[in-house]
Amino acid sequence: MASASGSPSPQSSTPLGQGVPPRVRFCPSPTGNPHVGLVRTALFNWAFAKHHGGTLVFRIEDTDAARDSEESYEQLLDAMRWLGFDWDEGPEVGGPHAPYRQSQRMDIYRDVARKLLDGGHAYHCYCSQEELDTRREAARAAGRPSGYDGHCRELSDAQVEEYKAQGREPIVRFRMPDETITFTDLVRGELTFTPENVPDYGIVRANGAPLYTLVNPVDDALMEITHILRGEDLLSSTPRQIALYKALIELGIAKEIPAFGHLPYVMGEGNKKLSKRDPQSSLNLYRERGFLPEGLLNYLSLLGWSLSADRDVFSIDEMVAAFDVTDVQPNPARFDLKKCEAINADHIRLLGAEDFAERCAPWLRAPFAPWEPEAFDEAKWQAIAPHAQTRLKVLSEITENVDFLFLPEPVFDEASWNKAMKEGSDALLRTAREKLEAADWTSAESLKEAVLAAGEAHGLKLGKAQAPVRVAVTGRTVGLPLFESLEVLGKEKTLARIDAALAKLAA
Repeated sequence: MASASGSPSPQSSTPLGQGVPPRVRFCPSPTGNPHVGLVRTALFNWAFAKHHGGTLVFRIEDTDAARDSEESYEQLLDAMRWLGFDWDEGPEVGGPHAPYRQSQRMDIYRDVARKLLDGGHAYHCYCSQEELDTRREAARAAGRPSGYDGHCRELSDAQVEEYKAQGREPIVRFRMPDETITFTDLVRGELTFTPENVPDYGIVRANGAPLYTLVNPVDDALMEITHILRGEDLLSSTPRQIALYKALIELGIAKEIPAFGHLPYVMGEGNKKLSKRDPQSSLNLYRERGFLPEGLLNYLSLLGWSLSADRDVFSIDEMVAAFDVTDVQPNPARFDLKKCEAINADHIRLLGAEDFAERCAPWLRAPFAPWEPEAFDEAKWQAIAPHAQTRLKVLSEITENVDFLFLPEPVFDEASWNKAMKEGSDALLRTAREKLEAADWTSAESLKEAVLAAGEAHGLKLGKAQAPVRVAVTGRTVGLPLFESLEVLGKEKTLARIDAALAKLAA
């Protein structure tokens, strides 16, 4: 069982602040789309390496042929690039410990497994799954730990021959030492695991395929990883890995035991861990909606860490300058989509005008834009962009905010139409048309005065008076600043749309 306290552990290695640049790794499996929990782990490793002047190793754990795919591998690389993460060693970069895809390192794992067997650190286990299940059930019924009971630890030659004669194919199990394992977690303090709760475990399948329990620590050892920052869900495997590291050190394969830091869960709905199956976990969703990488990363950094108690919005450079994993809180962090959107909106407003206009470009053309390509007017877009920048939470919202400029007629939201077009709206629109026709169309203020005057003529304040005009011209009750929008749309189209709205009301 694990316990926690704040006291230091004699088994900690590579302490922070002693002049040794850390080597950390980000090692996802190419299965499915990248998710935000994975991104948060990548972010903390990347920022930790940058802050301490260390090295980030990007490694692909693709030994599960049934689940891994080349498409997912390419998506991982694309996601890292989009997020702005650069890595010092790994795919497309290379490095002294290549290759960085586990599927290309099988000979290494076979050699290490053989050395572990020869050194007495591992043994062949011939137990069938049915036998394991039966013994585990009996252990549970007796109130004992239900992990592997060491049945094959000390088989005689005769027993081995008998199992072979039965045609059994053994797996390879690591022999856990009969000792308590204590280490200091960089996030959680000192943790202790007693031997009865950490049984011997498999490291190679019966078909010879190495398991994660072997390949992950072996790669960390050979790539000289000094700090392992990973999810809390992997905490239970840490004492097994520490024992394996000790064996690898004895065999001359590893130099030291790395320091571990287990990052808190990211929770979704119902206080449950955010999983790949949750719609809001998909990184692709945020890209498609037009989140900025810097906005999304800013929010994800707050899931377990903070720059200061009174500041939520900051740049990635500011995060890197301040980040240390020892400041990460161990408590689960809840993913709040509304707060994520709000922080992203702040980052949109921080963009330079040209940068904002350029980043909106994908949503101003097919397949997102509903207008014909030739209808897009660059001058109108540049004129309206500064007004749009202050209103968006995500970049994809730009499409419906400016579609009235490039479509031949507005797309009416019937609910908005019914809300705005009250009794007397036709008379108001006729007056507004007269005032607008006489207004100065080089000035948004002049257009505002025209609508204000029309409202006063009908006993209405500006807010009530502009609602029918807005819906007539843009199709919606809310959107970009109305009078700047009318100025960009132009006099001819504005008056024509008011005429069309009057005809619709008359019908």
